[in-house]
Amino acid sequence: MMRYTITEQRGSTRIIKINRPEVHNAINFDYVTELEREIGLCETKEKISAVILTGEGLTSFSAGGDLNNVVKMSPNEAVQCANHVRELLNQIEGLAKPVLAAINGFALGGGCQIALACDLRIASVNAKIGQPEVKIGISPGWGGTQRLSRIVGISKAKELIYTGKIIDANEAHRIRLVNKIVKLNDDEKHQDNPITKNAILLKEKLLRECVSIAESINNSYPMVTKTCKVLINKARDADIDTGLLLEYLAFRFCLNDLINRRANLMEKE
Repeated sequence: MMRYTITEQRGSTRIIKINRPEVHNAINFDYVTELEREIGLCETKEKISAVILTGEGLTSFSAGGDLNNVVKMSPNEAVQCANHVRELLNQIEGLAKPVLAAINGFALGGGCQIALACDLRIASVNAKIGQPEVKIGISPGWGGTQRLSRIVGISKAKELIYTGKIIDANEAHRIRLVNKIVKLNDDEKHQDNPITKNAILLKEKLLRECVSIAESINNSYPMVTKTCKVLINKARDADIDTGLLLEYLAFRFCLNDLINRRANLMEKE
């Protein structure tokens, strides 16, 4: 039985929630193990075409690593834990299916780094995002220096990491850290007990928007989506000539596959 993750299926989209709201969905070793298992299941299940990662509750996607656990570790144990998390984030980034981060509230430190490993990041208007590790005397250890710089550019990544600055959803959207902001319109807001009820409505609207985006992804040819994801991810590491060659070879493969499938359909008719 999963203790630190909650899963929900909406159509062909799998929603996975970090379930530690009492500590702002801080990440511990057991959660990483659970999520690793769940991502592996998403890879193999054909009925799942996309994945959404989010946080349980109304205040946090994830506030980062659980420092209460970290301070009890030896340096060697802490490094081993960091390696485990890095493997998880590589698994998320390499998943053959699109992965969206639905960022509600705080996405700090390790929480931000989980979001960075996703293909798309959709944030509610109340999101607060940052890499504040420098303020406690450590550097990002789960891929933050690498993925953040590739998404927002080296100069902006240096600014955010050096200062530990936490930015709001509007700033995150402006620097292209998030793809879209979700907010309630005036006619969607609840007038009675507005703080709590509107927070619930905002969270649900965020999830609906992420599901809508996931469903808009063309899943008629999942191999094509997987191929495009690999090519785009590898574009960060390859020179332009190598990237174009890989794209050409992938195009040839997809084209041949399409022709063969159409020929098989014609034969059946």
